[in-house]
Parts: sequence; C-alpha cells; structure tokens
Amino acid sequence: MNQDLSILTMVLNASLVVQLVMLLLIGVSIASWAAIFRKLFSLGKVKNLNDSFERDFWSGSSLNDLYAAAAKNARAGGPMERIFASGMREYQKLRERRITDAGTLMDGARRAMRASFQREMDAVETHLSFLASVGSVSPYVGLFGTVWGI
Repeated sequence: MNQDLSILTMVLNASLVVQLVMLLLIGVSIASWAAIFRKLFSLGKVKNLNDSFERDFWSGSSLNDLYAAAAKNARAGGPMERIFASGMREYQKLRERRITDAGTLMDGARRAMRASFQREMDAVETHLSFLASVGSVSPYVGLFGTVWGI
C-alpha cells in the first residue's frame, strides 16, 4: 500500500474531464486576479487624478482657465476633469449661440455632464460582470469536477 499522495500525482492520475475542470478553474482564477489588480491600480490612478483636479477646482482659479487646462489634456485627465470639461464645453456652445436664459444654460451643461458621467462610470465598471459571473459559477464548476472525480 505504497501510494504517492502528492498533488501532482493526483492531478496526473485524474480523468481528462477533471483535469480540464482544474485547468479551467486555474485559468479563470488567473484572469480574475489580473482583472482585480488591473481594477485596483486603475481606481488608484483615478482617485489621484480626481484629487488633483478637485484641488485645482477649489483653488480659486477661474473656470475658463480650468476648462482650458482640461481641454488641453483631455485624455490624460481624470474622470472628474472630463465631466467638468463636457459641462463647460456645452455651456460655452450654448453661450456662443446667444442663449442667455440661465435655466437653459444650466440644463444643457447638466445634461452633458450626466452623459459624460455615465460614460465614465461605464469605463470604471468594466470587467465587473466578468468577476461577478466567475464568482457565482466557479463553485459549481469545482463541485462538478469533484463529483465527476468521485
């Protein structure tokens, strides 16, 4: 009764279906951890960019100067900066069309900022559905592999 019970031996002696399930779970685990760390670093960068913009916003400089800076580095700025820039862009566009009603100006800017906010939220929420699906399905896949192996 001299059986080698190492993990490697058990994996090699498992059926093809069990080996495929283990390979699938390992692959999905690696992809999940990659998505988690990518999201972690992305959110850290977004927080730093938003904090920097918020400092600039509340520093007392004019909104036109702030908009000019935001428009110049539109891709390098953070989400809050892009939302602000879209609102200011719409506000200035309406002002150029000689619209002077404050309510109309504010509604246009608010609408543009809401649309920009939704785009930014969609970008921040990428890969969350993948993580949710993996988190809910993986236990059942593992259970299937266990039952098949028994």
